[in-house]
Amino acid sequence: MNENLIERNRAVMRRFETCINTNDIDLAKELISEKAAFKTPVSPTPLMGAEGYMSVVTMMRSSFPDVQWKLKDMVADEKTVAVCWLCTGTFTGNVPFAGIEPNGRSFATTVMNFYSFDDEGKIVNDVAAVGIAGILQGIGAMGGR
Repeated sequence: MNENLIERNRAVMRRFETCINTNDIDLAKELISEKAAFKTPVSPTPLMGAEGYMSVVTMMRSSFPDVQWKLKDMVADEKTVAVCWLCTGTFTGNVPFAGIEPNGRSFATTVMNFYSFDDEGKIVNDVAAVGIAGILQGIGAMGGR
C-alpha cells in the first residue's frame, strides 16, 4: 500500500470540499481531469472535466444558494476515495428543483460518493449513492417531514 498516494488523494478531497463550497472553477481545473466524464441525471450525455462537474454545482446553487457539503468521513486507497458528505441547503433560489418551485424549506442529508483518481492525482470519476431523497424530503417533494 502506497501511503503517499493515499494521503495525496485525501488531500485532494479536502481541497475539493473547498472547491464545491466556493464554486471555484479554477480550483476545479486543478483537481479534476479534463478527460473525466461524469454521468448525471441532469444530462443525457456525460459532463466533461471541471466545467461539466461544476455545471452541476452551479445548477444546485440556482435552487439552493447556500448549499454546502461538509466532508464528514472518508476512506482512501491509491485509486479511490469514498466520502460521506453532509449536504445542507435552503430552497430560496430562483430555479425549480425536481419540478418543485422554491419554497424556503431547508434540507440536511447524508450523501455517499466514490471518487476515482488518475496517476496524476486528479479526479476522473464520481459515483454518487442515492442522496436526492433527503433533499426531496427536506423541500417537501415527498413525505418525511
